[in-house]
Amino acid sequence: MLGAGPLDERLCARVLLEDGPVRLDVAAESSGSHLAVPLRTGGHVVGALCVSVPAPRRWSERDVALLEELAGPVVAELELGALVATYEDDRLVWQVAVDAGGVGAFDWDLVTGELRWDDRLLDLFGLDRDGFAGTIEAFRASVHPEDRARVEAALGAAIDSCGTFESEYRIQLPSGHTRWVDARGQAVAGADGSAVRLLGAAHDSTARRDGDARVARVLESMPTAFYQLDADWRFAYVNGEAERLLAATRDSLIGRVVWDRFPAAVGGSFEEHYRRAVETGEPVAFEAYYPAPLDGWYEVRAWPSPDGLAVYFLDITDRRRAHDRLQEGAEQTQLLSDVSASLATTLDTEEAVRRLPQLIAPRVADWSIVTLLTEPAGVGTTAARPWRTNLRDAGHWHHDPVKRALVTVYASTRLRALSDSAPLARAATGQQPVIHRTDATQALLGSLAPGPARDAISALAPRSGAFIPLRARGRVVGLLSAFREEDREPFTDEDVALLLDLGNRAGLAIDNTRLFGLQRDLAEGLQRSMLTAPPAIDHLEVAVRYAPAAVAARVGGDWYDAFRQQDGATVVVIGDVIGHDVAAAAAMGQARTLLRGIAATTGAGPAAVLRDLEGAMRLLEVDVLATALVARLDRPDAGVPGPTRLRWSNAGHLDPVVVHPDGRVETLAPAVRDPLLGLGEGPGRTEQEVLLAPGSTVVLYTDGLVERRGEHLDAGLARLAEAVRELAAEDLTLGELCDRLLARLVPSGAADDIALVAVRLGSDGDEGDVVGAAPDGGSRDRR
Repeated sequence: MLGAGPLDERLCARVLLEDGPVRLDVAAESSGSHLAVPLRTGGHVVGALCVSVPAPRRWSERDVALLEELAGPVVAELELGALVATYEDDRLVWQVAVDAGGVGAFDWDLVTGELRWDDRLLDLFGLDRDGFAGTIEAFRASVHPEDRARVEAALGAAIDSCGTFESEYRIQLPSGHTRWVDARGQAVAGADGSAVRLLGAAHDSTARRDGDARVARVLESMPTAFYQLDADWRFAYVNGEAERLLAATRDSLIGRVVWDRFPAAVGGSFEEHYRRAVETGEPVAFEAYYPAPLDGWYEVRAWPSPDGLAVYFLDITDRRRAHDRLQEGAEQTQLLSDVSASLATTLDTEEAVRRLPQLIAPRVADWSIVTLLTEPAGVGTTAARPWRTNLRDAGHWHHDPVKRALVTVYASTRLRALSDSAPLARAATGQQPVIHRTDATQALLGSLAPGPARDAISALAPRSGAFIPLRARGRVVGLLSAFREEDREPFTDEDVALLLDLGNRAGLAIDNTRLFGLQRDLAEGLQRSMLTAPPAIDHLEVAVRYAPAAVAARVGGDWYDAFRQQDGATVVVIGDVIGHDVAAAAAMGQARTLLRGIAATTGAGPAAVLRDLEGAMRLLEVDVLATALVARLDRPDAGVPGPTRLRWSNAGHLDPVVVHPDGRVETLAPAVRDPLLGLGEGPGRTEQEVLLAPGSTVVLYTDGLVERRGEHLDAGLARLAEAVRELAAEDLTLGELCDRLLARLVPSGAADDIALVAVRLGSDGDEGDVVGAAPDGGSRDRR
């Protein structure tokens, strides 16, 4: 279907859609048979040529070829008609433009001397056809006397070179008024190559000239500096404000090349932006500094034009300096924030000291050294203890990697080489900042004994030095030595104030790490004093490990134990008191001691031991809530081969993991999970038991080994089982197995303490090894 509408419209539509001939051979409609071919121009179908006959007809290929041949002339005729219409439109537009612009034409025959003007040019000069003599003399008579010589010179140059004529001049009208005329022309060469005619046009430029004068008055009166550069980069115009800002008169600028008059602009922002504006034709805006003698910041806007470059500029020196002060204040605030944030993320003194020099270089100093006082409470010099014995250079940094080795040499040797009058000594003993603004090298060389430190400081050659006490809680905990080199301004009062602020923040951070270390060592020492190494046990290997939490106040809750009962059975215990502080450590000690005493004196099994422990805790009013797992290992009678019986009772603790001799890993989950210790009266304690073959390994642990924030416990237990399976295949000693488990499963900075007990059953006839926990968390072997 062609769709609704007249048949010829549908034919055209099909031709456009199919881009080829369309035949209707059978008179299916009352209009007869039809043939249509596309009309193409420029590779596009722009219409269709259609023929029709009233009777039915079958169109042949010859008919199609003939019609396609006729399509060519049709397209040509259509294109010609379009060109004629376009030409007429363009001619009318051109005519309207010429009339609107008031452009007049002239033709000067240089051979006959005849000068012909059109009516518009006659009107422009205020003449009529009868009043114009048609000679070059008549033209000269109309030109203003002050401009005649210049116009004649321009005409002569165009004729002599057979080139172009361009001139803007004044004419005197018969009425006595003056008018500006802008003329352009072209000399035409004859057979011998010399000019025989001069053709051209002119228009009235009075309004533009008047506008330029008004613009000049505006430019002179405005408070913004302005100058115009011509196409050769020469000053063409300079207003009064530009004279003032450039500190030069316009007479000394007009005609001079900007790059010669202001050489500091070459190769800088001014030349870069000016040339880019001219090359691209796009305006530019930028801020730039010009050195002495101007010594100022300028906001510049430049617009390119056919005549050159127009430049407007303002002196923004005061604004820029205020902005720089504001920016400097913001940068100082950011620096203080960065130092506080960075130092607050570590509780390690050595790490804090390493970070500080890197944070301040190069923002405040080129390089620096941080010195710690080994005894912050007393920094004064005494006969028994000179000041240098109380100091330790603990961190240093230079922002230039090439010079870091020199700083390392200086920092590692200076304390022994400095005299008592050295700036660092005066800052340490006087507990006040010591500043050398421009003579730091001389001051240091004068206080250093010959040697590596003196050679290093001579090579570093600092210009400015500041020695700042690091204060915290009313005492000095360290010193910061900061240095700037020759290519940098010396320390100002503002810089010293910033360094003092940095020193106070750094001192507090360093003191916090020191106090943390003391608290951590105290708590960890208490914890370890209550975790004894297991006894030597035949045919049994036991390894124990304790890893404190990264936060000092969180140690104290986890414990382990291993001992023998009177009948020779071995008891292994793992537990975790709820809470992470020194109080939890004390509660743990009580629970551990009670459990050890009950198991050793009664010889009872695991369930009975836990039941008696709860009773004792209630009777003695020991307020403890804890998980615990008590396991008892009963070997076969001596000389009788066979498996070891493992009985255990679990009070809410994590299930032990067993590695069988064949490498199979099994979690010993209870049929019934008993409640935690300390929850009061409840159901009786239950026991489970399993037989273990010689060579089996049992691993007991606390939750710090497997729990992670934001992660389900099952993921941690699966991770433990996989690690145990892989490490068991490496034929490790039991101590190595424990160490590798901790290294693999525990991230640095763990939030919880960890207790770990591993038991390996010896083969029949083995004497067995026992590996206990050393006080420092390492291991020791007992044979």
